[in-house]
Amino acid sequence: MDWLERMAALRQWARNGIRAPHKPLLLLYALGRFQEDADRGLRYTAVEQDLQRLLTEYGPPHKTTPAYPFHHLTSDGVWEVRTDRGPGSPGSGIRDLRESGATGRLAPELQAALRREPDLLGRIARLLLDLHFPPSLHGELCEAVGLDLEPTEAELLAAVRRRRDPRMRELVLTAYEYRCAFCGYDGRIGAVPVGLEAAHVRWWAFGGPDEIENGLCLCSLHHKLFDKGVLGVGDDHRILVSQRFVGHSDAARRHVTALAGRPLIGPQPGTSPVAAEHRDWHARQVFHGEPRPTAAV
Repeated sequence: MDWLERMAALRQWARNGIRAPHKPLLLLYALGRFQEDADRGLRYTAVEQDLQRLLTEYGPPHKTTPAYPFHHLTSDGVWEVRTDRGPGSPGSGIRDLRESGATGRLAPELQAALRREPDLLGRIARLLLDLHFPPSLHGELCEAVGLDLEPTEAELLAAVRRRRDPRMRELVLTAYEYRCAFCGYDGRIGAVPVGLEAAHVRWWAFGGPDEIENGLCLCSLHHKLFDKGVLGVGDDHRILVSQRFVGHSDAARRHVTALAGRPLIGPQPGTSPVAAEHRDWHARQVFHGEPRPTAAV
């Protein structure tokens, strides 16, 4: 049984391109717990709050519940649920999961494979991260679910992985003249840019092309905030700042909240700006809450 192919083929709710990372988040959490204690099951009432925090932090903007993946992941052959009455999930109802003592764990065959192949856990985790989340979030997501991955555990399933265009970074940075499109940062060490990254507006994991019109040159801070849904780009190519972001320091005000309503810096004339379809995708799938009003000058 090829566990990587099975993970890559997870059945997920889909409509109009809406992100549904519920099952991958549950699996990453379960892998982290397995790494910590391979014999412990995950009782729904004990992990519900953890899973809800993950969905709120890394899921789509609309409200969702961990009961959905806890029940429905059983249909993929990688997860099982038992209740106080015996094997089988009671359904996706929150009350049913709570009152029945529902406890989930990785399928026995998968557990056996993880014990037999020490590097399989890392390969599965890397695959799930690569297919469902942008690279800027991988490290902190591993910390959030308690996964400890060795740097060498970078193998991915080539059969399901699109190849990234290695020219993407240089093309985007050139288009924006090596300046952060949000704040104008343009630091270098000698002739080499430092702290500047090519951000995908529509995430590569969700069909975002390696093209300039789907890219922004951003500093490391603003790239992370963009992928977390704190920052966005409006229809008029002005910067959106989520009302959900809270920061009282002068640094938070200058580097984040004061950006609200500012026009993007770049791209240079003759270069395609961010396409509307990619801006719209980010606004619907990543940006959290309502945008703040334009900051006072």
